Formats: sequence, structure tokens, C-alpha cells
Amino acid sequence: MTAPVFVVEEVPAGPEYVLEGPEGRHAVSVKRLNPGEAVVLTDGRGGWAEGVVKSAEGKDRLTVAVSAAGREPEPQVRITVVQALPKGDRGELAVETMTETGVDAIVPWQASRCITQWRGDRGAKSLAKWRATAREAGKQSRRVRFPEVAEALSTKQVAALLAGADLAMVLHEDRDAPSGALATAELPDSGSVVLVVGPEGGVSPEELAVFAGAGALPYRLGPSVLRTSTAGTAATAVLLARTGRWS
Repeated sequence: MTAPVFVVEEVPAGPEYVLEGPEGRHAVSVKRLNPGEAVVLTDGRGGWAEGVVKSAEGKDRLTVAVSAAGREPEPQVRITVVQALPKGDRGELAVETMTETGVDAIVPWQASRCITQWRGDRGAKSLAKWRATAREAGKQSRRVRFPEVAEALSTKQVAALLAGADLAMVLHEDRDAPSGALATAELPDSGSVVLVVGPEGGVSPEELAVFAGAGALPYRLGPSVLRTSTAGTAATAVLLARTGRWS
């Protein structure tokens, strides 16, 4: 079994680190870690430290003997998914599975056909849930570089993001999408790939036109139509495999 991951503000260089607060409580009272068991500490930004439990005290204090530390390099091809807002808790499902798969950044998008609306306090709470989900999924999947979850963007703001990408793509449900399949698209050797996942009602023709003006072309994922909460995860897996990050 791989060592559990705990999040710290700053990665220790050694020789010891005391894990306290919510992460310490999770380690001591939930995971019930014992001396000699391996752990990984990370700042979620690529920094990591490996070690073993030296002692567990009370309900929330774990002392770790640090044996190694380092930093995971930035990926050569960075994958960002622009995710249209799904209904209910399917947004957290999308964030969770994309994080576990390996996406680098997630951008919430208020598409014209989205039923869900992020406004005021509701929007702030929803964004906080997405970010918390990314953090917990990052720990669960043993990542040391968690995906960034941006503020929700408008269509115009998404177009600006696409215009700055090395490769800009829009998932399209039409099996005859003019640009072809995602699995055969020509990908860059380095830089940024930004992929738009539309809402359940699809990306509107007006939005497709705006994105095309920013250099984004429509691609199909496969012969079947996936829900918006699963399409981003499947597309991320295809891109990770094709860019060599899963090799």
C-alpha cells in the first residue's frame, strides 16, 4: 500500500516534523497511524517529504522522522479543463475524478445552457466545495501537486484563456465533428492544452463561434455521448496517455 498523504503549509527539509491540527487529527484519530508507518507530506504545489511516524500523541499530534524531500517538476504539457457547471453535486464528482485522473487545472464556466447559476454567496460556497474536493481527491490519489481551481469565468473570459493556449479544444457531442477525434488530434510536445467541456444541453452555436474565434476547434471524444460530469475525466485520461504522462 502506498503511504498516505498529508498537507502542510511548508514542506520540511528534516529531520523531524510535527503534524498537528486537522491533518494531525486525521492521521492520529482517523488513520490511526503507528510508529514506523510511512507517510508523505506535501504542500500541494509539488513539494514533498517522505518519512515514517516517530510518535503519535493525544488525538491530533503526529511526529514524523523525515528521510527525504524534493519537488515534483512542472509537467511539460499542462492540461486545463474548462468545466461547465453541472447540476447538483455532479460538479464535485467531476472535480474529484478529474483530480484523481491527473488534470492540472479546472476552470468553472457559466455556460448559457447551464441550469446551475453561481451567484453571490452560493457561488462562493460552490467554489469552496470544488477547491476542497480537489484537495481531498489530491490526497486520496497520492498526488503532491493538486490541480488549481480557478474562479468561475464567463464565455468571454474563457475565450481569452483559449486564445493564450498552445492548443485550444472544445468537446463536441457530434460524432462528425470537423476536427475529428480527440484520440487522434495533434498535440504539442510542451505548453498548455485547454479543453472546454460543455453543459448537459451542449455548447451553444454562439459559444462555439466565440471559441472558434479564439482558435479553439471542436473534437469528439468517442461514439457515445458522456455526461458533462464524466466527459472531462475521460478526455483528461486520453490526453495524459497521449502526451506520455502515463507512460
